[in-house]
Amino acid sequence: MITITPSAAKQIRQSAKQSRMEGMPLRVAATRSGDGTIQYAMGFDDTSREQDTTFKSENVDVVIAPTSMPILNGTTIDFVELEEGQWEFIFMNPNDPNYKPGE
Repeated sequence: MITITPSAAKQIRQSAKQSRMEGMPLRVAATRSGDGTIQYAMGFDDTSREQDTTFKSENVDVVIAPTSMPILNGTTIDFVELEEGQWEFIFMNPNDPNYKPGE
């Protein structure tokens, strides 16, 4: 599964409210490039498919397609200030060859 931190959950709920998409689940997707790096995508999606994995983390409904699940399993999504005033979602994914825990 995926873990969403409290900081990320707060930002996801704010984004849903601003976009008038409250109540829609967050779809998280990932694809692996030829060089092994992982590309991530997130967005609100009210279309569920039978094969999707659905669950809640920090009271956020999350949907993941079966093609993304093996890549995303064990990932933590956080919302952090990388530089002063610059906030971004980050994916801490043990399946990513570039991920180094603790950095």
